[in-house]
Amino acid sequence: MKFKYLSIVLIFSLIFLACSKSSISAIEDDDNDGVVNSIDNCPEVANPDQEDANNNGIGDACEFIEDDDNDGVANSIDNCPEVANPNQEDTNNNGIGDACEFTELNKIPCENGFAGVYPCNGYDLLMSISLDDLDFSSTSSNNLAGNDSWGWTDTTTNHEYAIIGLSNGTAFVDITDTDNPVHVGNLPTRTVNSSWRDIKVYSDHAFIVSEASNHGMQVIDLTQLRDISNSPRILAADVEFTEFGNAHNIVINEASGYAYAVGTSLYGGGPVFINIQNPKSPILEGGFSEGGYSHDAQVVNYNGPDSDYTGKEILIGSNGERNGINEVVITDVTDKRNPIKLSNISYSKEGYTHQGWFTEDQRYFIVGDELDEYDGNVDNTRILIFDLLDLDNPVLLSEYFGPTTAIDHNGYVKENTFYLANYRAGVRMHDIANIASGTITETGFFDTYPADDEPLFNGVWNVYPFFESGKIVVSDIEKGLFILRKQ
Repeated sequence: MKFKYLSIVLIFSLIFLACSKSSISAIEDDDNDGVVNSIDNCPEVANPDQEDANNNGIGDACEFIEDDDNDGVANSIDNCPEVANPNQEDTNNNGIGDACEFTELNKIPCENGFAGVYPCNGYDLLMSISLDDLDFSSTSSNNLAGNDSWGWTDTTTNHEYAIIGLSNGTAFVDITDTDNPVHVGNLPTRTVNSSWRDIKVYSDHAFIVSEASNHGMQVIDLTQLRDISNSPRILAADVEFTEFGNAHNIVINEASGYAYAVGTSLYGGGPVFINIQNPKSPILEGGFSEGGYSHDAQVVNYNGPDSDYTGKEILIGSNGERNGINEVVITDVTDKRNPIKLSNISYSKEGYTHQGWFTEDQRYFIVGDELDEYDGNVDNTRILIFDLLDLDNPVLLSEYFGPTTAIDHNGYVKENTFYLANYRAGVRMHDIANIASGTITETGFFDTYPADDEPLFNGVWNVYPFFESGKIVVSDIEKGLFILRKQ
């Protein structure tokens, strides 16, 4: 009887536990929406109203993720839930997506061949700033002119800055939000005004030279731009490097930390070697005169097709002289104490060998002659393409002739596009994907000088196409700063 009684007690205990567990389950509410799990059509996602649009027994909160802008990012985590921005760009890292924050009210789209008064093809005008608005002095606008330009991205704030040379100094503009650009400040010329100024950037510092007498090289720490209020401000250089006087251009190899001033009074105008690995303590380390006067250059750590020079630091100078020798000179500058001239290239109908740029595979070098159009040696804008398969024996591959008579100036390569500052014809964009066959095809343009395309020195001086955002900086001699973007 004792064991029979214990069995009965055990059975009733198990029944009680089962009932208790069922009761607990009946009141569980995992999503805290006031609807217990046992009757909740979406027990893990709050949906107190139990919406079920298709009456399939599964609550809408479980079945449908809200995505009002249909960009594939749920509203709950979308930094701009009402405007599509699938990549969640947030340039200034403030938690608000660029698509919401930057409405581009200043943008003038290129439509039917024009962006406002400017002829165009495939490129919109995001904003512009006149020379008067870029000025900081009492300089008459009749005497103020624009010249070179470059760009800088602050990797701490992700802000983008356009840097534009003026005859009386250098202007710095925050172009992150093109609806609200900020003219941060100006660095005055070190000595006197000049029509020629050139700027490059390395390690968050700008390096500026000029044809102004005894100007030397100004170095300014760009990180100070992020903390400036009550702009624009008059800025001061952190370093005034005076080992040379005037210079036409400054070239920087970011991979090596060397700057190369060209067109100075040193080394017959050939490149001057400056160690800028510590930007605030530049060191003169020699130069090279054998190639003659150099107007402009590009310097790279070589990784092109000529295996004899893999890993070497190669300088390609565009060595133009009025009524003198015009050629492209290739030099190994790895050893600053012993630079070695590898080869030189001449060509017919030359006027003034001005500037060139490598394709990204370092196989081809695209060169502009500034005076061949002006002198009437050629009828239209001419670009020369050199094949550098063998750096010791480069060859002229082909010539490209543009659709206008305008003079070509500075050109740069980004991926398979060649961007050319083309004076009165504005800035021209070219597809170079088929350059191996000698083919360059114009794919777009933006003309800041609508009056004509004559071979004269007005209009676009320079173009900077290297911002990751796709913004393109254009400096115009008479009109100032333009910011473009491909459609």
